[in-house]
Amino acid sequence: MKKIILILTTIIMCTHVSAQENRIPSKGYALFSKDGSFQPYEFTRHSIGEHDILIRTLYCGICHSDIHQVHSDWKEETYPIVPGHEIVGEVVKVGSAVSKFKVGDIAGVGCMVNSCRHCEYCEDNQEQYCTDGRVLTYANKDVYHDGEMTQGGYSTNMVVDEAFAICVPKNAPLEKVGPLMCAGITTWSPIKQYGIKAGDKVGVAGFGGLGHMAVQYLVSLGAEVTVFDITEEKREDALRLGAKRYINVTREEDLQGINNTLKFILSTIPANYNPMMYINILKVGGTLAVVGMPAAKETPNISVTALRGRYLTTSIIGGIKETQEVVDYSLAHDIYPETVVIPADASAIDKAYQDVIDGKVKFRYVIDLRTIK
Repeated sequence: MKKIILILTTIIMCTHVSAQENRIPSKGYALFSKDGSFQPYEFTRHSIGEHDILIRTLYCGICHSDIHQVHSDWKEETYPIVPGHEIVGEVVKVGSAVSKFKVGDIAGVGCMVNSCRHCEYCEDNQEQYCTDGRVLTYANKDVYHDGEMTQGGYSTNMVVDEAFAICVPKNAPLEKVGPLMCAGITTWSPIKQYGIKAGDKVGVAGFGGLGHMAVQYLVSLGAEVTVFDITEEKREDALRLGAKRYINVTREEDLQGINNTLKFILSTIPANYNPMMYINILKVGGTLAVVGMPAAKETPNISVTALRGRYLTTSIIGGIKETQEVVDYSLAHDIYPETVVIPADASAIDKAYQDVIDGKVKFRYVIDLRTIK
């Protein structure tokens, strides 16, 4: 019996050592504190399992939620953090049981890299609501790999289970595809859930990275879109992308006569605002769907008794099946984010973050990871 136990212990120890030896080296840019600036960071990822693929990162978008998260705006985070969940890259190695991808394919990674696969939400293709083991792409404990913290796409590579990777055609404009897996799915999911169709009068509150994607999807479905924002600088862009009307909510004259007019409003606003203004713009039976995520200290409040027959809901990203759907739909209908590509350089990323905070980007910064040194 002692001999059997010794053999089993040896096997387990050898397996653990082998897994450690096969870890994947990576380098990228990380924040080491919530008040810091980006610094080069070398680290390792878990070894390639039989269902995993290794992706050489080509591009990664900068999402406003990256900024909130690395600055601990929602909760106190564990550092260092390599952000990034709008990832597209080339598959350079596959596990022994992989069937969805082959070497040379293009794959995308969004906001999740794993889930339990067996809870009611996973079985309903809503892994984002997994109750027993959802793993986010970065700054999250990976319960399937010894509890190590995940690191994101501002880096040279990713190791991900094929079930959580998105198929991307090689001829797609790859510098524009990554944001579809966050900004795209985040806006697409509630639009589809509430059945928006041709002729519906709808609104988009906030015309940034998410908002300009929402406008394009709604216009493609034939809806009549009103855009709400706080500046005149975006009026021309909103109309160019197909909005019927643009309302600067800081101008009283723009707000005249709009209450009780819209069926659906999608709020993408990532800062504090007054949601009651948008509730009042809805018709009775209308829905305000909130997908923007302000910092915890700026989260707006609303009295449920003030809804008066209107509905308030929230939504977070979408499942993997739906994410593949929005990527396919976007490519088929030529719907992409308007991007500004920047080099993989710490100072360039720092500047991009400040521009996003100041509302100076139109509309998505994307890091070219091919330029990392």
